[in-house]
Amino acid sequence: MDGQELQKIARDYTAELPGTDLEHRFGPDWELHKVRGKVFMLMTDMPGRPVVILKADPDDATALREQYADITPGYHMNKRHWITVEGGDTIDDKLAKELVTDSYRLVVGGLPKSKQPVDPHTYNRRA
Repeated sequence: MDGQELQKIARDYTAELPGTDLEHRFGPDWELHKVRGKVFMLMTDMPGRPVVILKADPDDATALREQYADITPGYHMNKRHWITVEGGDTIDDKLAKELVTDSYRLVVGGLPKSKQPVDPHTYNRRA
């Protein structure tokens, strides 16, 4: 899939997640997707390439970067805790949605229980 399709899938999927908002704080070229005020996904164009930037567990982030050529360290973010996903042959819609869900759960898990829109330990877990 190409980068624009990746962004569309991620954007559409994010709109379905409970408690999320979209912001353009850094201008129209940056989309910040938040849950209860905390960023879990960013989208922009890295010089000519549409990308999705997601939070990831550091161990998972390392494994993902090793396994998928289209996943690299987080662009303009902490390289240990964030990944950049580009369109490419190694990314499909299922993987894109799983990565968005994992990022969402990580951020929800860091919120006070009273602000969590879902249980991060059980929400949308793969069987």
